Amino acid sequence: MGINRRNFLKTAGGLALLTIVPSRVLGGPKHVAPSDQLTKGIIGTGGIGRSSYHFTSDEQCRLVALCDVDKNHLASAVELGKQKFGQKLQTYHFYRDLINDPNVDIVHIATPPHWHGIMAVEAARAGKDIWCEKPMTRTIGEGKRVMEAVKRNGRIFRLNTWFRFQDTFYGLGTTVQPLKKLVDSGMLGWPLKVTISGATGFTWKFFWVGKENLTPQPVPAALDYDLWLGPAPYKPYNAHRTHQTFRGYWDYDGGGLGDMGQHYMDPVQYLLGKDNTSPVKVEVDAPQQHPDAIGIWRRIVYTYEDGCQIVLEGEGFESEGKVPYIEGPKGKVYKGFECTIPDVMNKLAELPDPEPQNTDFIKCIRNRERFALDEIKGYHSATLVNMALCALRLNRTLRFDPAKQLFVGDDAANRLIDQPMRAPWKI
Repeated sequence: MGINRRNFLKTAGGLALLTIVPSRVLGGPKHVAPSDQLTKGIIGTGGIGRSSYHFTSDEQCRLVALCDVDKNHLASAVELGKQKFGQKLQTYHFYRDLINDPNVDIVHIATPPHWHGIMAVEAARAGKDIWCEKPMTRTIGEGKRVMEAVKRNGRIFRLNTWFRFQDTFYGLGTTVQPLKKLVDSGMLGWPLKVTISGATGFTWKFFWVGKENLTPQPVPAALDYDLWLGPAPYKPYNAHRTHQTFRGYWDYDGGGLGDMGQHYMDPVQYLLGKDNTSPVKVEVDAPQQHPDAIGIWRRIVYTYEDGCQIVLEGEGFESEGKVPYIEGPKGKVYKGFECTIPDVMNKLAELPDPEPQNTDFIKCIRNRERFALDEIKGYHSATLVNMALCALRLNRTLRFDPAKQLFVGDDAANRLIDQPMRAPWKI
């Protein structure tokens, strides 16, 4: 009997280093036989997990399994599967059962971020390819472990923020491609400063803040709260800690910055050619943060070794006049790709386009090729977010060593890189 896609992927851990793979895995015909169809399972069936963009099933990749610690979420997802696909999906309460399901090829992680690192590492070890929601991980150390596990097990990883390669970039009024072309041309000069603010089209979700002194409440019968917490420190249940409002607490995410930061800054890493490095300094202007509940911030400034900067303008920070999105010694670019360089569009038309990127995740899996936003690029843009969160928690400027991926001369900051997990959880 020949090797089909199913048998090939079942033994992917042992075959990851081979360069010869079955032809049906390498692209295959337009019509996909059932034995060659990829399959996926979703862990976390709240708002993101059940969204129309993710809750999909088609000829190339079929949704077969769901997992959630909230019985109501899971029931809603099962009903949605019946309505959309006319099928009853396999359900799990414990994430490892979905990861170890031999019928699942791709694990889609749509949980709160404090689970991303553990689940991604375990999925990689189980020989599964991974689609992970942003932020990639809640800490810098967890991101390192994900990179290592994906590489060691030969998996294909996708981080789900896509603005570096498609779509109009939020309120900026342009895709990233012409900006990348302009930056690479050198017409703006060097170093560059990128300002991410309401004035340049980017609005932070400042309602993602926590509440102090939460009153303990009874745990809903449908929710396995202990498993929802998982590696996070135990805190008495309050509805505001979970589901739609969990982002307001340090134990699970990073507020508006954790929610939107990787969307906004990952394309900047790409624009500036910083996909394999990190800033050397992060400065914060913010009120003293509560140890449990995340608050607002006013301004965050990253500085790279070559002088390039990323400036984040937050709540209560009023920019004066028109603010450029990108500016350099020779020119500025404003919202809507309005540029101070004369005849810039005609000049750019004469230059080569940016290098094409692999943006078809299913094709990347079949061909065993890196996705456009893989675990390495995703780690570095997640590190931008997590560097700032460390600075906010400590309320001080931090210096960072891009080679060692450690803070310089600050033990308290470095303890935030690898934060302890509640037993028995570990990564």
